[in-house]
Amino acid sequence: MRRRLDIAISLLASPQVIFLDEPTTGLDPRSRRNVWELIQQLSKDGVTIFLTTQYLEEADQLADKIAVIDGGRIVEEGTSEELKGLIGNEKIELIFDDLSSCSLALKLLEGQINESEQMISINTCSIESLRQLLNTLYEHGIEPISVSFRKPTLDDVFMDITSRKRKGLTTNA
Repeated sequence: MRRRLDIAISLLASPQVIFLDEPTTGLDPRSRRNVWELIQQLSKDGVTIFLTTQYLEEADQLADKIAVIDGGRIVEEGTSEELKGLIGNEKIELIFDDLSSCSLALKLLEGQINESEQMISINTCSIESLRQLLNTLYEHGIEPISVSFRKPTLDDVFMDITSRKRKGLTTNA
């Protein structure tokens, strides 16, 4: 309620610009959705909103333009779709029964491993890529227990961009 009250008080003067710092932190899902609707309505009414958030799903839903900040500096910016396009169209996620199968599969395929979930994520752009990946695994006697496609998220973008920076692989946008 305090967050909603803070936003309501800031709207009393009918501002043209509003700065919101983590407006949904600590809110339950329904209250968070209500705040999102309020922010979207304000934006439709022509109010310029600067929103800081660590919830990248929130930025994806609310922002027209997003700046990714790492180490206090803007390292990339653009629309949600532009940023997601930086890391590929879709990911194939392969989950394995055990970590040894997962590690062996990683040696055969280029991807990112999540050891705790025994999962490998691979950037892809086609069904043909999936066919080739599964054939490679089959030829080496490795069978995933689950295979799924998913679109990149802003979490993926953040992890990719900040990983490149740490590895010294920065890009100029």
